[in-house]
Amino acid sequence: MKLKAKLTFGVGFLFSMILFLAVLSGWKISRLKQDTNNILVANYNTLQYSRNMLLALEQLHADLSGLELFAQNLKLQQQNMTENGEKEATARVSLHFSALQRQPSNLVLIADLRKDISQLMYLNMEAIEHKSKIADDTAEKAILAISVAGTICFMIAFVLLINLPATIANPIAQLTESIQQIANGNYRRRLRFERNDEFGLVAQSFNTMAQKLEEYSESKLGKILAHKKRIEALIANMHDAVIGVDEEGKVLFANEQACLITGVKLNDFEGRKLQDIALSNDLVNCLTGKLSHEHREKTNADPIKVFVNGRESYFEEEIIPINIIPTGESDFQYIGQFILLKNITTFKELDVAKTNFIGTVSHELKTPIASIRMGVQLLENKQIGALNDEQKELLVSIADDTDRLLRITGELLNTAQVESGAIQMKLIPVDVAPIVEYAVLANKSMAEQRGIHVDVHVAEDLPLVMADSEKAAWVLTNLLSNAIRYSNERTSVSILVSKHESGVFISVQDAGQGIAPQYLAKIFERYFRVPGTNKEGTGLGLSISKEFIESMGGNISVESEYGAGSTFSFFLPVA
Repeated sequence: MKLKAKLTFGVGFLFSMILFLAVLSGWKISRLKQDTNNILVANYNTLQYSRNMLLALEQLHADLSGLELFAQNLKLQQQNMTENGEKEATARVSLHFSALQRQPSNLVLIADLRKDISQLMYLNMEAIEHKSKIADDTAEKAILAISVAGTICFMIAFVLLINLPATIANPIAQLTESIQQIANGNYRRRLRFERNDEFGLVAQSFNTMAQKLEEYSESKLGKILAHKKRIEALIANMHDAVIGVDEEGKVLFANEQACLITGVKLNDFEGRKLQDIALSNDLVNCLTGKLSHEHREKTNADPIKVFVNGRESYFEEEIIPINIIPTGESDFQYIGQFILLKNITTFKELDVAKTNFIGTVSHELKTPIASIRMGVQLLENKQIGALNDEQKELLVSIADDTDRLLRITGELLNTAQVESGAIQMKLIPVDVAPIVEYAVLANKSMAEQRGIHVDVHVAEDLPLVMADSEKAAWVLTNLLSNAIRYSNERTSVSILVSKHESGVFISVQDAGQGIAPQYLAKIFERYFRVPGTNKEGTGLGLSISKEFIESMGGNISVESEYGAGSTFSFFLPVA
């Protein structure tokens, strides 16, 4: 029998039994109500009429008004004759009452009437007792019938409660488990439903599907192995070092380049945890430290220097998490990481060559630029000879360009020193006040030319800071120069020096246009200049300032509200 037919039959039969129980209960209760109504209407009313007639006879001793009351109740009784012998008894009462109306004081007639009324009451009392037994019998039969029907309904419902959920739930549970087995790759899983309903058809379809999947899996195994070999060959021939680990940190594969760089044989790599290899290998230990963080793509900012084949080589590390979405699911699942060591030795050598070239050129340019500057100063001397106005203007232009070239070469030289690591910091305890005075004095001429007032606010009892006074003064001078250059004319620039628990903050606030929010993150990058800026500069000053301050153990930051000015601040640690 089909499952649908079973459900329809079981629920339909239970519904029919409940409906039958309701109809039976209504019918039995209606019968019981009818029996009780017969007692009330047919017999109780007769007793009431008889009682009233007896009371009317008692009133005859006082006046004749009792005859009218007797006549009314007699008339009602004549309309309510329902029992055997009740008609004859009522007729005798009527006959004797007619005689009494003619002789109201006849005691014999009154006695006969009382006797007739007593007979009438007796007949109805017997009828009440008989009908009461009938009503009790009806009630007992109703209780029995309803109990039997209710018991049958309960048994049917209990059987359905026990069998019906199991009939549906058990096959569904087996089907769910089998589907999970198939999803996990167990294509040999089969369903065994020995039944002819819908679940039997589902089992047949499921088994057919599993069989085809098994055949497909076995037929594609060779292609999968060939594809795996192809991927392994691709990884093995990559010029960059590649290491793959699973979610537990075990090495899945490593190419020849990775073995060459780390000095670990391939057999010692595969199948082992990277943490275990790291115990005896410093390079692998460095890589393992990156794996302990969150699973996200990470690139080591500082290249890794390794000696390979007697040559100093540089590698940039990139750790890529591998996440997949399993079939039929919606959330990503982490399955491992892909470690890539990019060989950037060539780029590093080019970068070093570029840095050396910039340093050499900058150093060589300083001498002729200084000579040009000295020549300009000699030409400005009136003892050599007077100059006309056009010559003076040309000389001023040459002097400005010479200063600009000298500043650019100085910044390039500082940049080359920072990149090459040749710059030396002389960190000693120094006072901040002389640094501020030097920066203000160095920019005094520029501030006066633009009509800008420099406000200096230095807190009292400042501690000594650990810094290179020359480099710190260069940074503050550069920040103050930028503030004066980018501020509107006839405004003010503020220098605020404040004390904190672990050091000193120095801030330079201008009243210029400010920096747009999209450029704040790039302001300390090399060669970056805010688009649309017409002021001269190389874009190296802030980058060099950042390198200097961080080399002293401090930090530098910027806050700006576009259209209202900017505030550059740097922190120097206490000595």
